[in-house]
Amino acid sequence: MKVIVVGGGLGGLACAIACRREGIDVEILERSAKVQEVGAGIQIPPNGARIMCDFGLLPQLLERGSQVQHVNFRRYKDGHLLRKMPFGDDITEEFGAPWIIIHRVDYHRILLDEAIRLGTVLQLGAEVEDIYTEQPAVLLADGRCISADVVIGADGQMSTVRKAVLGSPQSPVPTGDMAYRATFSREQLEALGDEKVNELCQEIAVTSWLGPEKHTIFYPLRGGKEFNLVLMRPDNLSSDSRREQGDIKEMRESYADWDETLQKLVSCVPSVYKWKLTHLSELESWTKGSVALLGDACHPTLPYQAQGAAMAVEDGAVIGKLLGLLQAHYLDPRNSGSDPSISTRSSAQDLTATVLTLYERCRKARTTRNVQGAIMNRKLFHIPDGFLQMIRDFILGYAGVTRKSDWTWLFSFRQGRTLGLDVLENCERVFEEWRLTL
Repeated sequence: MKVIVVGGGLGGLACAIACRREGIDVEILERSAKVQEVGAGIQIPPNGARIMCDFGLLPQLLERGSQVQHVNFRRYKDGHLLRKMPFGDDITEEFGAPWIIIHRVDYHRILLDEAIRLGTVLQLGAEVEDIYTEQPAVLLADGRCISADVVIGADGQMSTVRKAVLGSPQSPVPTGDMAYRATFSREQLEALGDEKVNELCQEIAVTSWLGPEKHTIFYPLRGGKEFNLVLMRPDNLSSDSRREQGDIKEMRESYADWDETLQKLVSCVPSVYKWKLTHLSELESWTKGSVALLGDACHPTLPYQAQGAAMAVEDGAVIGKLLGLLQAHYLDPRNSGSDPSISTRSSAQDLTATVLTLYERCRKARTTRNVQGAIMNRKLFHIPDGFLQMIRDFILGYAGVTRKSDWTWLFSFRQGRTLGLDVLENCERVFEEWRLTL
């Protein structure tokens, strides 16, 4: 079996690794002319870290990243600590893997190196022009046509593969929010000579300031040598712009009445880009024949639950596992236990298409719930000052992600559904249930 993955981001690389671990040939078609991941910090929650553990990559991630010890929520106006949530070993104990913070470039490099080590073929500068779904193939802008048994669209929110799957283009729409993203060095922050900033720099923690229509996130990277700052606020980009150079003065004025410590962090930012935050309405289907979508190509989410990349990585791992099970049970002539009735390419294609629908069945409800959860967090984080805000802050003071730290029960129950599910075990169960119907 051969799989083409369109897009060499985190989800596409996870899919390639999962397929190669099952003995499936993989070719990644990446539009960029060189290997280049953009961005700053990224959080890997336990459900994403468990996939990395399955890949054998967790030690590398912990070497380049850090295990989150606390998540701190603060009031925007004065920095008052609303809740210091314990993470650390409590997270690992309950969910089987740590919560990690890492530079996105480092995460991408670890996955890329593993995919190449396992034998993935990577084509750079491969601009996809069109996708053929009947006999799966990819037409490149240079005129080449590459055929495969399966084509996976891991090409992000502006996906070309999505148009082929749906039969018509469907573009992301603005959510009304945008994000400033910046990184800076420990030396820049220490030069401020501010005691509270220095205290922040000593913690291996994710700190969020919550305020009306806005919130911010700050955490260390690369062993505390660098720091990540993300500032979310109402969108003011033009309707046709997704990313552009930000105005430093505008950014600082946006948080002029916020906590002095945050303002000092913002004062260190020398330049910044701003991104429009967009989403898709739920797609009718993620698959067509032997072509399927994953990650932001089918379920982009607001970055308010730290699950966007984790969901894409889960997608890729599930696709690889299901295709591996299909190959082992039905398509590998070397396997004495394979079904001898599956002998023609047409019947193999039918089975492959069916297994991709199993992937969608495994994933769609879960990713939809996570997209809605991020929207819910947006509302909770951005409550204007007043009675509802006071209730939110009171409840938050007793909330936790683990059952040990959550006095409300509600937060840990909701997080448990997201962080605790073993998606690979779940897809194996779905595959076996399907086999019984044949």
